[in-house]
Amino acid sequence: MSDSSSSGSLIIAAIVIGLAIVTGSFVIKGSIDGSTAQFAAVLGEMKEANAKLAAAQPAAPPARPSRPGRPDPSKKYEIAIGKAPTKGPDAAPVKVVEWSDFECPFCRRVGPTLAQIEEEYGDKVQIAFKHMPLSMHRRARPAHAAAEAAGNQGKFWEMHDLIFGDQRGMSEAKYVEYATQLGLDVDKFKKDVASAQVEARISSDMAEAAKLGVTGTPAFFVNGRYLSGAQPFARFKALIDEELAQN
Repeated sequence: MSDSSSSGSLIIAAIVIGLAIVTGSFVIKGSIDGSTAQFAAVLGEMKEANAKLAAAQPAAPPARPSRPGRPDPSKKYEIAIGKAPTKGPDAAPVKVVEWSDFECPFCRRVGPTLAQIEEEYGDKVQIAFKHMPLSMHRRARPAHAAAEAAGNQGKFWEMHDLIFGDQRGMSEAKYVEYATQLGLDVDKFKKDVASAQVEARISSDMAEAAKLGVTGTPAFFVNGRYLSGAQPFARFKALIDEELAQN
């Protein structure tokens, strides 16, 4: 083949390839344009369907009122000691009032902290105990009745310590055993455990807690200032020292 024939063949091949590319481009563009149009149409139909669905939905129910808030740590509440068992003199400038549950592990855990407060502050602090057996703790209420009944014979704190000392062994038979160990009149103890007077004392403390917004144990009020949970000694110390500085 001559050079001129070769050159012509190359030119024709180039033209054919070029026409193929151009034609392919138009085909692809047409496909894309068509797909785009179809996609837009589908989107439009979906939006219309969503609008119809939203219109068919019932109106949302009104929001429920919020639950009562818990005590505000920045406020001071009036907390009456009343007939609550206490440690420390009535004249103490700082009152630490605890709402507790005998079956609550955190109430047990805070015991050494309260003992440390007694040791460090002595007559400057009075500690008071109030009953709050939580409904989730099925063994708690009988334990509170036992402690209150022991308190009728001057042994509340001793029974308190024995119950917290063995939370796994909590039972009415065990409380009778403790009453015997403490030298109580066991017949009177048993009657008091089941008495309306003891039940009323427990219920009164629980009603007071509910009025304050206390929902969990242990809960403390240090001269009326709320402190929640089994806090470390340092947290109690900060509040107690602030209160002592004001007296």
